[in-house]
Amino acid sequence: MNLIDVTQEFATEDACLAYLEATRWPSGLACLKCGSVKVKRLKVTDKRGKTRRVYQCLERPCLHQFTATTGTVFHDTHLPLRIWFIAMALICDAKKGMSACQLQRHLPGSRKGTKMSYRTAWYLCHRIRKAMEESPKEQLTGTVEVDETFVGGKYNRRRKRGPWDRTPVMGLIERKGKVEARLIPTPSTQVLVGIIRDRVSPKAEMVVTDQWRGYQKVWRTHNHEVINHIRQFARGKVHTNTIENFWSLLKRGIIGNYHKVSVKHLPRYLAEFTYRFNNRETQNLFAQTLSNMLGNEGLKYRELVSS
Repeated sequence: MNLIDVTQEFATEDACLAYLEATRWPSGLACLKCGSVKVKRLKVTDKRGKTRRVYQCLERPCLHQFTATTGTVFHDTHLPLRIWFIAMALICDAKKGMSACQLQRHLPGSRKGTKMSYRTAWYLCHRIRKAMEESPKEQLTGTVEVDETFVGGKYNRRRKRGPWDRTPVMGLIERKGKVEARLIPTPSTQVLVGIIRDRVSPKAEMVVTDQWRGYQKVWRTHNHEVINHIRQFARGKVHTNTIENFWSLLKRGIIGNYHKVSVKHLPRYLAEFTYRFNNRETQNLFAQTLSNMLGNEGLKYRELVSS
């Protein structure tokens, strides 16, 4: 679903709630606490005079009251659901990401005629990125490319920032498959080889890296091929161009859109880019992301800003 489809199909709150209910309870409404299908709808009016969809379980002694957003990222949100849906569509379609400032310019505030604040847009982006986090499951097979990069500025004498004051990130990608990216404390042999042993199947056809000395012991557990970037970029099937392609998307997004990313929040940005890259051929990425948000309790603001 592109942005036009989302704005047309989810133009009202009732349409958004109906979609949430159909996604969360495909077999019909059921109590979130006891699972009973004996549920009735209540008419509840809030302080602003708006009617809310509240359901109550009729099974005694449960009598639990809930809504379609209870226990999800949307719980207790002050933003209309249609604003959430548009933000999700924008972030899912932005190949190189979308900054909070840009999202702020596109979306209105929670009240009619108001402008969304930067803090709200920033918090909204991080909650959507939280839903994009995926835990790696199966080990990578086939031909796996491994590379490390650094996120941060270059050496600057005026700011007294050395070339080592940058955040190392390690990436692994299975050709024609999925990519994984994670923060690492240091690009040492112990760290790099340990992650390769954990995430790459010993039956993998080939593990390709550059000539960095941290990969010198990979040959002990895997068929290891090295490409010397000083002399050449490819030697037949031996190259790291696939992982370099992912790094280019990540760094263009950080430099061109976000401009600066803190180490604290960098894992969520990595999750966002790997999620879009791994699901680049998914027919309905919007529906998949929404399903993830329904199964995720979200991210509290105090947790986001805590040191």
